[in-house]
Amino acid sequence: MQKLFDITLKNRRLLHKILAGTSKEDLLKIPKGFRNNIWWNIAHVVVTQQLLVYKMSGLQVRIPESYIERFKKGTVPDGTITEEEIKEISNFLMSTAEWVKEDYDSALFKKFDSYTTSLNVTLENVEDAIAFNTFHEGLHLGAVFALQKAVKS
Repeated sequence: MQKLFDITLKNRRLLHKILAGTSKEDLLKIPKGFRNNIWWNIAHVVVTQQLLVYKMSGLQVRIPESYIERFKKGTVPDGTITEEEIKEISNFLMSTAEWVKEDYDSALFKKFDSYTTSLNVTLENVEDAIAFNTFHEGLHLGAVFALQKAVKS
């Protein structure tokens, strides 16, 4: 599990750097051929980890419910962003990655509701959820890289 936590932290550091170094205007741009933007992808990563790992374990998520409603699977960017939201998501990028490791190490996750993802991968326990989340975050990091290129051109 330690390797998965390490990979997640590396991924989150890259996303954190992109969030900090991208203008608000560019965070919100949806280039031709894309359905979402850099901002949505980064916030979606935070939200999905909380849903897959905490909510499926029957635990309270550690982020505001308003973020879940805006950035969960199936949502689309609403074209808005505030400096406070950027700061909050930036902080959550790192804190949620650290919390899940701490909570896992302290055996907080006692149960898990089996869940089959849209990729037809069935998650049976929290370890499956953490592993799948690492894969999911990699997909969205790739999307962010593609969006960066498209926004610059």
